[in-house]
Amino acid sequence: MAGMTRLEELKQSTRSAHQSVDDMVMAMEPFDSRDNYLRFLRLQHIFHGRMKSLYAAADLNDAIPGLAERSRYDAVCADMADLGYDADEDWSRMPINADGAERVGWLYVCEGSSLGAAFLLKAADKIGLHAQFGARHLAGHVEGRGKYWREFAEQVNGLALDAKDEQAVRDGAVNAFAFFRGLAAPQPSV
Repeated sequence: MAGMTRLEELKQSTRSAHQSVDDMVMAMEPFDSRDNYLRFLRLQHIFHGRMKSLYAAADLNDAIPGLAERSRYDAVCADMADLGYDADEDWSRMPINADGAERVGWLYVCEGSSLGAAFLLKAADKIGLHAQFGARHLAGHVEGRGKYWREFAEQVNGLALDAKDEQAVRDGAVNAFAFFRGLAAPQPSV
């Protein structure tokens, strides 16, 4: 798509996948009660735990300086502790199944979720949660969400990728949205 940046094109090409995740999250009614919020937080724990290996990857940190500091996994764990939930499973030991440029698509989804989290943080206040208790992972960066996102976008848009890599980035984003959707899908009773 001529004239668009990599992330603008990625946003447009994953719009329906993104919307389906947004719809699914809101259908969970995470801010109607702390029990609902805890179900949402468990999904965040799994997703961010699985993402932790990408944030720690040396090659990705070389390409996207400061990436390791962007991980919200520790904040999710602290939120769970605030609510008295013991995160007994360490999801960071089970990295996602992605390699090469596909990982950039997964990072796009994870980092992009922090932009939408401003709305979620405001909603969390209804059930007594905030950036210092229970909803740390929804808090914006101290320098502001917009600035933080623009920095990430600039770094990703500046990556030298060939056509195969560009497709891998798109595939990674679609796979990340599908993975998160799969986490929240109703599980059959046993």
